[in-house]
Amino acid sequence: MTDSEIARMTRILSGLPAAARELLSGTDWGSLQHAYGSGEDIPASLCSLVDEDPEIRSEALAALDMGVLHQGSLYTVTAPAALFVAAILDHPVGLAEHEGHFPWDGGPPRTLRAALLVWLGQVAESAAYGEDPLRDRSNWGWKPWHDETCREQDPDGLAALHACRKIRPTLYDAVEPFLSSPDPHVREAAVGAAVPLLRAPGMADRVPRAATLLRAHLGLVAGRRERASVARALGVWGADTSDLLADSDPAVRVCAALGPAPINRPRALTVLLDALRDPRTTDSWFPEPLPGLDGWFRFTVLCSALALAENFEEVEPVMLTIVAAGGTSLTDHERGPILLKAFAGGYDPTDPLTPAQRNLLRAFVDTDEVTGGIGGNRLWFRTAGLPEDLEGIAALL
Repeated sequence: MTDSEIARMTRILSGLPAAARELLSGTDWGSLQHAYGSGEDIPASLCSLVDEDPEIRSEALAALDMGVLHQGSLYTVTAPAALFVAAILDHPVGLAEHEGHFPWDGGPPRTLRAALLVWLGQVAESAAYGEDPLRDRSNWGWKPWHDETCREQDPDGLAALHACRKIRPTLYDAVEPFLSSPDPHVREAAVGAAVPLLRAPGMADRVPRAATLLRAHLGLVAGRRERASVARALGVWGADTSDLLADSDPAVRVCAALGPAPINRPRALTVLLDALRDPRTTDSWFPEPLPGLDGWFRFTVLCSALALAENFEEVEPVMLTIVAAGGTSLTDHERGPILLKAFAGGYDPTDPLTPAQRNLLRAFVDTDEVTGGIGGNRLWFRTAGLPEDLEGIAALL
């Protein structure tokens, strides 16, 4: 290092909280791995997160995204890096505005603190993957194969996963104070991080306090996006959202219905099905996905509706409309999950088709040329134990 670089690092280190300094000195970074190799270069990147130069901070954030959590993958360096980020959330530099490092980073500038909270939320989402099938399905539908196998067979990947799950209580303790931040972008990012953290096993005892904090602020905000984010958080944590199911804003009502087990299940299901009847409007509510969600919002709504329905008959009319929608209905996020709901447990040739199953298969046949209804969904038909070609389904009917 040059004299100026040594002076810079000394200045940064002297301003770090004690917990952050201890992590830097007490971690054998060289024994850890990130997406591009040894973690020995990570301490410099972590320190650069609080550099006075905005370009250096931006590059350090890029290193977190590209190396420490590359495309959502966890590495052995991820957990200690996440603990460091949690330790510096209240650093004074966190108030500085940050612009995206990559050309595809859109949206208005946000503070460094908001950007770090978003990153911690992404770590928490990755750590939670595989714990709750419903949660995994809420992002872009779900696939009829289990892609955890590769990670489970990788010792380093498995160690990274367990390490990131182990630190969730510490991460949440760092995130919670910002649920009441005066900065709406920070509040949204904090809620986005808190949602997956508090859904983790062993974290249920912290939900009542978090719900109280969000409820206290809910009456003070009028914006759709924030109110919907709060409603979704309360719902997925299992809090009572009955009052929000009657909210004047349909987006808030739907987000309040996204929980795995709403107290008023029939009302929640009705709210979700109403939203699916007008998918274009539903997708327009959140041009930028809410924290923790990807893709068109209707995908999340659909998967939650299928999970809440006690049987396919309960949702049949809306599901038939979706399948018959032609090219606007997507295989892995709509038609496939609908098929598996109708044939829960798989098709049994010894049992006659129910009227609802027959209606659904006929919708696939009738739209086959437009949607690739059979051939384009072959893997889903195979998973359901059904014939994988148009002739086979036609014969079955």
